[in-house]
Amino acid sequence: MNTTTTKNGHQMNGFSIEDIGDDHLFTSLETPMKPTAFDMCNDEKKQRISILFSEIMDVLGLDLTDDSLKGTPDRVAKMYVEEIFSGLDPLNKPKIALFDNKYQYNQMLVEKDITFYSNCEHHFVPIIGKAHIAYKSSGKVIGLSKLNRIVQYYAKRPQVQERLTQQIANELKTALNTEDVAVIIDAKHLCVSSRGVKDDTSATVTTYYGGIFDTPEKIVELQNYLNN
Repeated sequence: MNTTTTKNGHQMNGFSIEDIGDDHLFTSLETPMKPTAFDMCNDEKKQRISILFSEIMDVLGLDLTDDSLKGTPDRVAKMYVEEIFSGLDPLNKPKIALFDNKYQYNQMLVEKDITFYSNCEHHFVPIIGKAHIAYKSSGKVIGLSKLNRIVQYYAKRPQVQERLTQQIANELKTALNTEDVAVIIDAKHLCVSSRGVKDDTSATVTTYYGGIFDTPEKIVELQNYLNN
């Protein structure tokens, strides 16, 4: 397909910006970030977001003098920076400690049903799902809670599910020094169920199978663990 770009950047690779958003396409395996993303401290970011969100509420016609609404811009700003988008800040990346595999456990380790909440980068509405992780030790093991924390770190940013799957897999491969990693994500996208096509029953599954897991036999074995 030919690459085309309009004067104001409203087309890419033959797709319009609307196509990219509605079809949940993405352009990079890295979260798109400005080089100046961390020039502003978190307190400054919260102040700016509060002001800008006040403007959005005002444009929508909401009365910001109402007791129920006047604190909303500050609450949203704090939530964005400290909670639901905290995974954008590399300072929040979990510290990974590895331990010797003293038990000589040489089979797959599976951590399943890791609940996460993320946000679609196209419409900034929630993605709610579960992640399942498996790895085979290359001589080191990782604390179980760190598997959950890795999922949460990458989920807490504007995301596309395929990228989230890949980012978790890449982090595990690097941390564990092994290609023997599998990541399966099953998620519901509110940008599909609450707007657009408004399909409230569908779910999206993405997978990464690396190393020993990239064989039909191991995929079946892993699926058996997940289904029990």
